[in-house]
Amino acid sequence: MITTKLSSKGQLVLPRLVRIKLGLAPGARLLCEVRGNSVVLTPQGRTANRTGYGVNPVSGLRVARQSAGAEPVSSEMIRKLLEEFP
Repeated sequence: MITTKLSSKGQLVLPRLVRIKLGLAPGARLLCEVRGNSVVLTPQGRTANRTGYGVNPVSGLRVARQSAGAEPVSSEMIRKLLEEFP
């Protein structure tokens, strides 16, 4: 589970791994619902990550192409994503 903190201005940062998993980009709209004592955020509209895919020449596996200047994906990032995978 990943945690985040509410700022003094009421702003919330969605952790990078969450944004990647849901394909959220800056400006994405989220529906905000209160269910009991929980807050549920649901992406609205188009959320697909516009990253293209290619084939890794070494492994032959399909991989996402990185944008220029993008931070490389680390083993730690992959481990965290896999922990959350159903």
